[in-house]
Amino acid sequence: MTSRLVGRANADHRVCNRLVSADGADAFCHACRLNLTIPSLDDAGNLLLWQRTEAAKPRIVYGVSRFGLPLSSKFEDAERGLAFDFLACAGYGLQEEPHVFTDHAHGLITIDIAEADDAKREGQRRDMAELYRTVLGLFRSEVGHYYWERLIRNGVWHEDFWETFGDERRNYSVALAAHYANGPLRDWRGHYVSSYSGSHPWEDFAETWAHYLHIVDTLEIAAAFGLHVRPRIGRHPVIEMDVDFDLYERRDFNALVAGWLPSTYAVNSLNPSMGQPDLYPFVLTPTVMGKLRFVHGLIHGDGASQELS
Repeated sequence: MTSRLVGRANADHRVCNRLVSADGADAFCHACRLNLTIPSLDDAGNLLLWQRTEAAKPRIVYGVSRFGLPLSSKFEDAERGLAFDFLACAGYGLQEEPHVFTDHAHGLITIDIAEADDAKREGQRRDMAELYRTVLGLFRSEVGHYYWERLIRNGVWHEDFWETFGDERRNYSVALAAHYANGPLRDWRGHYVSSYSGSHPWEDFAETWAHYLHIVDTLEIAAAFGLHVRPRIGRHPVIEMDVDFDLYERRDFNALVAGWLPSTYAVNSLNPSMGQPDLYPFVLTPTVMGKLRFVHGLIHGDGASQELS
């Protein structure tokens, strides 16, 4: 059994602290209005995992809204809107579905709330030979699939997509089966932002989209705290960072990169002092930079204004 959102504000479940107008008719904020299905809350385990999962969603809504990207719920636009199903699989609280897979289909994003279980997620990361796996990253990647459909498919950016990421008409199911059976491509680090990106052009775009949002969001927080990178040794402009511009409005991709790379050098130098691995375990090769530049151009160029009608 699942619970449909019919009339209780999600603040009652401690999953949201966003405000709504006291005079308005909506009991749910913009982010919560994207929910179609939530897990059964009769089980405390489901509630805890849903709370952890929901913590990531407002960052998605904030980011795409700041970029001015089209965002509507399926309650408002059944054909092109976005919606989330948060489901629990067998073995997590009350059994709801025998198998749950995090995926996207025509604007409906299904999230397996077990991803919010740190042990399970780490097991998945290890089994799939991933460098990095977070709930927020999964959200951003699945939302990337949604915006591929809205901004690229059969539109003015589609040919450029083929040139940058490849032809998505290649059989998706066969490609994923090969990835799971054989593991990542041996040379993926030179061409893709993640090991999973090499499985299919759709996944390559979605993973690159997610990474771009990681960069912008992290840099905005760094700038908000007034963080600067000014190393006292090995001084060189390449490793100095001072972000003094609006990350969501700046159209200069090179300025974004100039702020990002020094910050990654800094945090990766700090983490060993706490006995932790690199916070940022990625290498942005020229090929990957080109893909990030594509996403940047899509968002800041005609992507948002020339979506499919």
